[in-house]
Amino acid sequence: MQGNRVSRWYFGGVSASAAACFTHPLDLIKVHLQTQQEVRVRMIGMALNVVRREDYLALYSGLSASLCRQMTYSLSRFAIYETVRDKMNREKKGLIPFYQKVMLGAFGGFTGGFIGTPADLVNVRYAHALDGLLRVWKEEGTRKLFSGATVASTRGALVSVGQLSCYDQSKQLVLATGYLTDNILTHFLASVFAGGCATVLCQPLDVVKTRLMSSKVEYGGVFHCLTETAKLGPEAFYKGLVPAAIRLVPHTVFTFIFLEQLRRHFGAVVVT
Repeated sequence: MQGNRVSRWYFGGVSASAAACFTHPLDLIKVHLQTQQEVRVRMIGMALNVVRREDYLALYSGLSASLCRQMTYSLSRFAIYETVRDKMNREKKGLIPFYQKVMLGAFGGFTGGFIGTPADLVNVRYAHALDGLLRVWKEEGTRKLFSGATVASTRGALVSVGQLSCYDQSKQLVLATGYLTDNILTHFLASVFAGGCATVLCQPLDVVKTRLMSSKVEYGGVFHCLTETAKLGPEAFYKGLVPAAIRLVPHTVFTFIFLEQLRRHFGAVVVT
């Protein structure tokens, strides 16, 4: 009998929050790009505009809202995915197949997306989490806190399939080659692939979600936002694709590297 360390339920939220501290400026720029009605400036130009209008600290505006989002959205989806996956692996006495990872990732992401919708809304519109939540609740009502929940939940399902399921599967395939062990290089390669998959899967919905949440009266709902975005051309759904990838891939890499280190050093020991 030997002990095997598995993640604790809250490790995903902690890891994603730590990663957000590194990638928040890229997330801020991505939101600015996606909320343009017409393509006027690109990523570097937008970053320079933010710094020129305010200062370098402005790139970290809204960090508290971003951390609030990670500790609701990411904590929930990682907790569901990893807890259930580890239990299924123990019962099966082996690794579950990829299709089950996809289903589990989609369910965890959909649930996490719904739970994290209020924090996601605040992340788009306000600089501070608590202030933003209170202002939306007082000025626009509780219902507005869950504006865009359908899109956010669907997006959460897609990004979780790309990140969680694809990370697990790619890590499994890399280890199966026998050339690499369960080390930081393996975690890096698997997380780069997972981040790329997540970006491709969720970018169209990410654009719609951001436009919907950043508006107060412009859109009557998800379908209206979709049709209005489509009028700008197919490329509108991939507005900010490069900064989205530049933000999401590093965020995915940092998240899983932190998660693996937490699991290795502080994970719960399960006897197998």
